This record gives sequence, structure tokens and C-alpha cells, in this order.
Amino acid sequence: MSRKSYTIDRRQFVAGAAGTAVIASGLGGFPHIAKAAAPIKIGVISPVTGFLGFSGSQCRFGAVTAIEEINAGGGIKSLGGAKLEALLADAQSKAEIGAAEVEKLNEAGVAAIAGSYSSGISLATTQAAAKYGIPHCVDVGVNDKIVGRGLDNTFRFGPGFGVITKLGVERLIDINNAAGKPTKSVVIVHENTTPFGSYMAGLMRKGLEPAGFEVMEVLPHPTPNKDFKNIALKIKELNPDLVIPSHYYNEGVLFLRTLQRQRVAPKAIYSVLGGASSQYRFLSEFPEAAQYVMDSNHWYNPKNPKALALRKRTEAAGKHYSYEVFLAYTAVRFIADGIERAGSADRGKIIQALASSTWDGHFMPYGPTKIVNGQNMAAQSLNMQIQGKEIEVVAPAEYMTKKAVFPRPA
Repeated sequence: MSRKSYTIDRRQFVAGAAGTAVIASGLGGFPHIAKAAAPIKIGVISPVTGFLGFSGSQCRFGAVTAIEEINAGGGIKSLGGAKLEALLADAQSKAEIGAAEVEKLNEAGVAAIAGSYSSGISLATTQAAAKYGIPHCVDVGVNDKIVGRGLDNTFRFGPGFGVITKLGVERLIDINNAAGKPTKSVVIVHENTTPFGSYMAGLMRKGLEPAGFEVMEVLPHPTPNKDFKNIALKIKELNPDLVIPSHYYNEGVLFLRTLQRQRVAPKAIYSVLGGASSQYRFLSEFPEAAQYVMDSNHWYNPKNPKALALRKRTEAAGKHYSYEVFLAYTAVRFIADGIERAGSADRGKIIQALASSTWDGHFMPYGPTKIVNGQNMAAQSLNMQIQGKEIEVVAPAEYMTKKAVFPRPA
């Protein structure tokens, strides 16, 4: 794949995006050539290299899969079946690179952008896109500043960390109360290199202490981080009932494995935006370390056939079905629905269509879309727990696939 052109291998797409059709003219039987509708360029920015490479690659797969399916389904029907063309950009796990990629995508004439996974990169890419009026749908980035700066080009279909943390606190309190309040003391562990970790920790503390939890310690760490032994030993010394971690994927795996190796066994591990805690890759590679870990995070509606079909396709491609995949997939679908309703590839008209969206053809647990200042106010997180070989939804009740096991078995 060439980064210079940004364009994915066209064999991945349905043939005919720029093809022609022969139509009988009816005048002496001579045919004339009718050009197919011009393809609509969609920029896909993901950090596919650097320390966020795994998650970025998952995002790219989800976005490209959505484009493939849209094209296979007839493209943008209001534009004569125009196909979408993915222009792929690598943010290299750096905000400044992500912003530079937006400049190139603008020159290439993209109608919209989906991306850019992390909060830090998304803050930079949405700002850069705003200069050119490019509609930008954030796939994962949870920092609420992304949609809090008054940028009318910026949209986020999923929830931010304010909503996710609020729901995470409320559901933890409910789960703990239902079990007879077995957990009272808490240690929070979070990454502090990017914007989301520190803010999440502050929100958790603010929500838990009035509910009677004792927050014994808040332990930050950098990203990337190669050694959690000291943090694990500190937790072992404090001996809290509950550990609440929040990291990116690599650190999430290493942290939970370090707890296992150091025999740190709190009554419960309850992640909020845990990078590994609701990841099938982690479960498949380290099943013992993963058992009974809980997470308040992005998730799909487990009872929706469309979500299960995408999971099947993802696994058939040799990938794990993670929130990066279905959030990026949904971001592209959201953009495509806006283009369809706008009936235009004009950036301004797409922005207007996205801002007024009531899209309900997705498989997320959100209901009809309601955009306020770029944020989908209908979006929510779910609560998951790893039980056996599956990640089960344990809250709220309408999406539950298994009851929570709380506290963990000794």
C-alpha cells in the first residue's frame, strides 16, 4: 500500500467505481457510453503505526469494511449509485502527523473524514479539518473537548468519557449494592500521557466518594509503559477491594498480566474505558488474566443481527471484533447516511445533513440519532464482563446476556 496515494488496493472494492456502462441509444442501434457517477472520496485517518498501531489498524479495518459494504449495496443511491473511495492516512500515533495528513486529504478533495482513534489525535485532526470545512466524524476519541469547541464540522457518533464515566459509576454502585456492598475501598490506575486518562480518574473519584467508596490512591503512569511491577506492588500493599484501571490496549494487557503474576487479587477489577478489558484478543491470548474483569466501555447491541454479521466478517478476516472495528464502521456509515440525505458530495451540505441526523439504521445500543453541538446525545456505553470464553454484557438489563459475577470467585 502506498502512503503517497492514500488509496487502498482497489481489488478490495466492488469493481465499477469509475467504470462505464454501455446503453442502447435506440437510434439505429448504436450504443453510447454513459459514465458512472464519480466516486466520493472519504478520508480515513488511523494511527496504524506507533504505539497505537493495533487499535489504529482495527479502526482502519472497520472503516474500509463499511465502505466495501456500502459500495456492494449500490453506493450512494441519491447520487446515482456513486461509490465511496477510501483515502487512507496514517497518523503514526502522533497528533501533529494526524493534522498534517488532513492537509493532504484536503488537497486530494475528500468529501469527509472518519477517524482518528485517540483523543489527542482527534483533537488535532478535527481542528485541522475545520479550516477547510471538512465534515469529520470521530470514531473513538472520548475527550469531550473534541465536540466542546464549537466546531460545526466535527461529529462524534459514540459517547464521550463524561457519559461513559457517569454510567460506569452508576452501574458499579448498582452492582455493588445488589451484591451486598462487598467492595468499599478503591485504587484507580490510569494513563496520563493523553487527555482521557487523567480526566477519567477525576470523574471516577468525584462519583465514587459520595457513594461511600474510599479512594485509597490514584496511580498514574505514562503511555507507552513497559513495567507495571511497582504499581502492582503498591496495590498489593494497599490491598483495596476494587481496582479501577484505564489504559490503552498494550498497557491494559501488561497491567492485568502483572497483577496476575504478582498475585494481586482484589475482589473485583472494574475498568472504565479499559484498553484490554473488553477485547477478544486479550481473552484469546491470556484467558486466565482476563477472567471476570469488568469494563464500562463502548459496545454494540448484542441482540442485533447486523452487529453479529459484522463480527462474523471480522473474525473471518482473521481479526478480533473490538470496539475500534465497530465504532469506525459506524462512523463511516453515519457519514454515508449524511451524504445520502444531502444528495451531494458538497462538504457544507453534508455537515448540514449530519447535524440534523435522526439515523436509526445502526446496530449500536443508542436508538435514533440526536446530534447536539456535534455529539450524538443518544449514545451510551454498556457494561461487560469476561466470563469463560466470551465477553458478556452485564448491564443495563435490556442488553444483558449474562448476570454479573461480583465479586470475583476467590
